[in-house]
Amino acid sequence: HANWLPGLQTDDIFYDYLVGKYEIEGIGTIGAHITYLNLGSQQRTNEQGTDLGQFNSYEIAGGLAYGLKISERFALGAGARFVYSRLVPSGTLVGSQQANAGTSIGLDLSGLYRTGQFNLGNMQANARFGFNISNLGPGVQYTDNAQQDPMPAMFRFGSAFTLDIDENNSFTLAADISKILARQDFEVVANPDPNAEDSTLINTSYVSSFEALFSSWGSFERFNGSETVELSPLDQLMFGVGLEYWYSDLFALRGGYYYENPENGDRQYITLGAGLRYDMFGVDFSYIIADENSPLANTIRLSALVNF
Repeated sequence: HANWLPGLQTDDIFYDYLVGKYEIEGIGTIGAHITYLNLGSQQRTNEQGTDLGQFNSYEIAGGLAYGLKISERFALGAGARFVYSRLVPSGTLVGSQQANAGTSIGLDLSGLYRTGQFNLGNMQANARFGFNISNLGPGVQYTDNAQQDPMPAMFRFGSAFTLDIDENNSFTLAADISKILARQDFEVVANPDPNAEDSTLINTSYVSSFEALFSSWGSFERFNGSETVELSPLDQLMFGVGLEYWYSDLFALRGGYYYENPENGDRQYITLGAGLRYDMFGVDFSYIIADENSPLANTIRLSALVNF
């Protein structure tokens, strides 16, 4: 659970995620999840600014996953989810268009490789390497004019190195690199309306996530609201790094750092966290430290774990 974007000074935007998994010997591991994002209460007005009351916006997704150990060291996983995005009540007129809830299907694929234990001095160590491709699927359509928005497809590669100092103390250093695959191509054209305040228009065209999986690895031009900027492949990457300490598998301390290019989201923040395990129960906590003007500043995330 997380109260989302606390910097916006609202208490009705929150994120909840529930997941469970079960291993079936000889078959693999199956899982299921539900994600709910409440976007809070919105004020509705017409084009003249007349107050038409309030409405609620939310998004929900539910899915299944399956993981299979291919060998002693390597495993593959796949998942699928159904997405329902209700930004406005169905049938709402936005200008001359009728808005409805958007729906789509997202597909995931992932892999994980684990090394065996190896000696590092008089300590034991191991390493893990993984990749994840998420949210491949058709675009989301909110209006009746056939305009689509791409699913938030993402590619991630990560690694983790764990060092067991002794039987009670261990450290894990983890890092990942992420890239958004979803994109919309755009074109800046002259506005044909001589009375319009803006002399230019931005025309966008939808690129499917399946196409972007292969075509989104080069340089990319985007309009940042005031000018066209070009992002190199390196500029499009997001980086995360974290360090975790465990004492006797009972108590954990964590810290991390996340970075995005200023022209590619500009999220930069530090995370601090802790975890507790006792018998079949666990609790995890994290806190985001960001610039005071960032809506992510002071975000608190809480997780509860039950291991049957």
